[in-house]
Amino acid sequence: MPEPVSPPPLPVTFRPRRGRIVPYGFAVIILIGAVLMALFIAEPFQLADRIAIVLFGCAVAYILHLLGRVRVEADERGITLVNALRTHHYTWPEVLDVTLMVGDPWPKIDFSDGRTVGAMGIQGSEKARAKQATAELKALIRAKGEAGED
Repeated sequence: MPEPVSPPPLPVTFRPRRGRIVPYGFAVIILIGAVLMALFIAEPFQLADRIAIVLFGCAVAYILHLLGRVRVEADERGITLVNALRTHHYTWPEVLDVTLMVGDPWPKIDFSDGRTVGAMGIQGSEKARAKQATAELKALIRAKGEAGED
């Protein structure tokens, strides 16, 4: 049986390591590449084409930023899930449980209204780190939420 984990002090933020390094690293490479391409592209391309290349690079970098900003924040009021496209805020009584199954890309958080939302801020590919973060979040849910009261 796994050792019980005590809840971390609040506020706490769970963020992936590789899930931030990779998107932001590629965003920098793409922006530099787009600017260099716009500067050194052959003559038939006009100023508008060069601006479009840089804007396209900025759009790709923004999409990578959306992937790099994911996190799970917990404070005294509840948890905030910042996923790629949406940000969800829930109070502690709404949160029932968190589970991370082997092979899942991120944990799933179950809520009292029947919904389940993925917590992209904890990446399953970071095996030990994801297991620890999920255990700490579960301990917080038991300590702060109504699910732990029997």
